[in-house]
Amino acid sequence: MARIRSKNTEPEMRVRQVAHRFGYRFRLHRKDLPGKPDLVFPARRKVIFVHGCFWHRHDGCIDCSVPKSRQDYWEPKFERTKARDKESLQLLNEAGWSAMIIWDCETKTEAELLAAISDFLGPPNK
Repeated sequence: MARIRSKNTEPEMRVRQVAHRFGYRFRLHRKDLPGKPDLVFPARRKVIFVHGCFWHRHDGCIDCSVPKSRQDYWEPKFERTKARDKESLQLLNEAGWSAMIIWDCETKTEAELLAAISDFLGPPNK
């Protein structure tokens, strides 16, 4: 578990590269916002979270398996993560921020990733 990173993960880096390449400028991991979003677009008041399918329980995803051992440990852990994510989204919404979640499995195709980001953010500022 100590080797599990919360920042600069491979899916997060893919999202950051695509967003930056197409002209979006952002801040990273702002600690003053609930949930410390991965990408923050302050002028647009929008944030993007890049969630791992396993850790954040992406419904219907093949990567969202439940470990067979120590289920008494894993189930409460997953429930706490889901509750924390829900609370963070609610607090951001109440503060006037819009949030988008990009799942690990959605970062594989660059074209689809760019389409999702641009639909959420609108055209980049040039």
